[in-house]
Amino acid sequence: MRPAPMRVVSGIQPTGNLHLGNYLGAIRNWVRMQDEMEDGAQCLFFLADLHAISQPHDPAELKRGTLEMAAALVACGIDPNRSILFNQAQVPAHAELQWLLAGTARMGWLNRMTQWKDKAGKNREGQSVALFTYPVLQAADVLLYQASHVPVGEDQKQHLELARDIAQKFNNDFGETFTLPEPIVPPQAARIMSLRDGSAKMSKSDASDMARINLADDADLVMQKVKKAKTDPEPLPSEVAGLADRAEALNLVTIYAALANESADAVLARFGGQGFGAFKPALGELLVETLRPISTRFTELLDDREALDAILAKGAARAREIGRPTLDAAYAALGLIR
Repeated sequence: MRPAPMRVVSGIQPTGNLHLGNYLGAIRNWVRMQDEMEDGAQCLFFLADLHAISQPHDPAELKRGTLEMAAALVACGIDPNRSILFNQAQVPAHAELQWLLAGTARMGWLNRMTQWKDKAGKNREGQSVALFTYPVLQAADVLLYQASHVPVGEDQKQHLELARDIAQKFNNDFGETFTLPEPIVPPQAARIMSLRDGSAKMSKSDASDMARINLADDADLVMQKVKKAKTDPEPLPSEVAGLADRAEALNLVTIYAALANESADAVLARFGGQGFGAFKPALGELLVETLRPISTRFTELLDDREALDAILAKGAARAREIGRPTLDAAYAALGLIR
């Protein structure tokens, strides 16, 4: 018997004001996975808007962020004709399956989730139920589609392990229903830091827009931000070890290396001994060259709401079709009459 085709499922929070860190940290890996898929394999990428309501949020901002994220994913290379791109809210089966799995998940399992502890802090009693049960929805997100593989970073390994535990217990208690997904550890993503503080991650929440390169920034603004990025007066070393105590310099070299698909040592072999007066213009030009087509497509999509809605609707329809047999099987396994 031939093994079932590979099916990869992954989601991303729909935040607006997407920046270089989002692109190099997560989105580019999705594009690579899509492009490297063999015939018959599938990628399902979703915007986790249901997860977003687990904490206080602005509804208008969530709607805008969802559309911006969809536009950014397509602009960066996610092809809606090759991958299935949708937002959770258009596939009610995610929420339905979460409830069906809630009878199998255990309070003790959820209490041990590191992200719950981090996000709830000392005020656990004041947090929403949705924040506590967030990992059960994550389990539903992947089990619904019988995912064979789920890309995970270090911060998500525990949640995938929980999804496997829930699936295993459900299968043991009610019969074989779910595939136990395996983790995929993507290639090490570049960790992009603030242009104003090399010890802080690049973030949309930073008060200064000069701290980040936004995907929608035009060429002049990109060059201006790179020119004003914080550095130090020393020339670049010829090896990465020489940047050990130079966070801002390391960040700019890391950005260049990620964009050029080179190692940091290879970049320093070329620019070692030169000052930032030479390196910054080269980095700015590389950024402009890389981001120009993304920025142009991103703006075009945001200006064409009808096309964007059509992409998400098409993806959601396909996702509902793929997930329906699993949801039906879960209802039947539990003895629920529909």
